[in-house]
Amino acid sequence: MSRLTGKIALITGTASGQGRAAALLFAAEGATVVGTDLDADGAAGTVEMVRAAGGRMDSTHPLDLSDEAAVKAWIDEAAARHGGIDILYNNAAATRFSPLTETSYKDWSFTLRNELDTVFLATKHAWSHLIARGGGSVLLVGSTAGITGSITNHRVAHTTGKGGIVAMTRQLAAEGAAHGIRVNCVSPGMIQTPASANTLLADDHPMRTIARHIPLGRIGAPEEVVRCALFLVSDDASYVTGANLVIDGGWSAVLPGAS
Repeated sequence: MSRLTGKIALITGTASGQGRAAALLFAAEGATVVGTDLDADGAAGTVEMVRAAGGRMDSTHPLDLSDEAAVKAWIDEAAARHGGIDILYNNAAATRFSPLTETSYKDWSFTLRNELDTVFLATKHAWSHLIARGGGSVLLVGSTAGITGSITNHRVAHTTGKGGIVAMTRQLAAEGAAHGIRVNCVSPGMIQTPASANTLLADDHPMRTIARHIPLGRIGAPEEVVRCALFLVSDDASYVTGANLVIDGGWSAVLPGAS
């Protein structure tokens, strides 16, 4: 297991869920991981877990990824400390669910700021370091919400944000190709994380029984997403850029069940 040996991988949102799983897997594959999160305790716990497993990781926390100066400082300092960066995994996001008529401008702005702006800022400030490295890999995290609508989950802001991520992936892939920068996207469906457990999978939510509509018959695990992410950021995917890999157990393949 050495697909990322010698690579410096920046991962956002490493306090729990998919970000923590990515930090553990990428470090196990030989990368030096640089993490960050608003949740300082969770982020510190991930660092301890990675190091206990024999991996290399440091982290800056707490960090607000919508604060451009803070994002630039985090990335510049990581590049200076480790001699450059090879991978940026834009994992962190936050959202608020509501139907159009009940979505306040405040909630709309919160969601787009935490699903689009944060990715834009991190990628913008990592870009020059990737060019200086002679290329690298950027990974964005979309969602099945970015490619389908939903009757049971009212999420106009979230759908717009994740649809923007899928579109951003394609544009960044076009701009990055000349510099040897590959940009891809993973779009998870329903994944068991602390965030989903408290929202979409809560006992009072209409999507709590979604597993019966998923062809593979179950909710996904964070590790199943990050194993796909590992492929996309590694040299195994050296001819892959601009792709959006849907990881949903077949949910989006059967539109009535995805409604």
